[in-house]
Amino acid sequence: MATDRTRRRTWAIAVAVTALLSVLYFSGGVVSGLRSAANLVVNPFSWTVNVVARPIGHLFAGIVNYSDVVAQNQRLRYQLGQAELRANEGWAIERQLQEITTQLHVPFVGSLPVVAAQVTALSPTNFAATIDISKGRDDGVLVGMPVVANGGLVGRVIATTPRGATVRLISDVNSAIGVTFGTGQTSLVVDGRGVNNGLGATAVPLSTALKPGTVLTTDGLRGGLFPPGLPVATVANVSLTPGAATYNVSLHPTADLRRITYLDVILWEPST
Repeated sequence: MATDRTRRRTWAIAVAVTALLSVLYFSGGVVSGLRSAANLVVNPFSWTVNVVARPIGHLFAGIVNYSDVVAQNQRLRYQLGQAELRANEGWAIERQLQEITTQLHVPFVGSLPVVAAQVTALSPTNFAATIDISKGRDDGVLVGMPVVANGGLVGRVIATTPRGATVRLISDVNSAIGVTFGTGQTSLVVDGRGVNNGLGATAVPLSTALKPGTVLTTDGLRGGLFPPGLPVATVANVSLTPGAATYNVSLHPTADLRRITYLDVILWEPST
């Protein structure tokens, strides 16, 4: 009985082993079967890693690309800045040439010799108005010489050094200029009223035919401070005080005293 039972168990085990080997054979062998089983376990984890890692890879690639874009933009801005600098330099040079052309060698100077100079300092106050220039005694500039720019008389040299000079502007309260107009039969004195107040003339005879727009020029009288014919001012307003025998005149300087960069010193002395 025991022997029959043992035989049946042995046959059952043999049949089971045979069936298992058949399954493994038809599914690609033991190794392949094990690989398939492992894939079933590992594949979900691998898929998860790929899903997570792929955006991170794109993120790092984007960061690298963004850095390249920033660097490229910086180079472009630098190149644009260089182009703007060259354009501004060209514009500044052109403007400087225009200023020199308009401010120097004014036609009313005639044949009088001049020395061209540049303004190096401005010292205006409510009362005093002076400028420093780049030419001095070494260039023939002497005290008393007239200075012109911007279409008219701007002042007179009051101090010199070997390489510089100080000019008192015609708007200075200590400035007084003999002027005339029209046929030159009448002489007036134009005085400075301060930087912000321009020029004026007082005690003008009622017989003087002045009207707005009239241009006043230096009279050039013998012993005067200026040669004749230098434009000084334009009449802005003529006012009459009731009962007075004279009237007052408001004037605008012919030259633009607020924007003096270059000027001419006329090599002329009052005694000549």
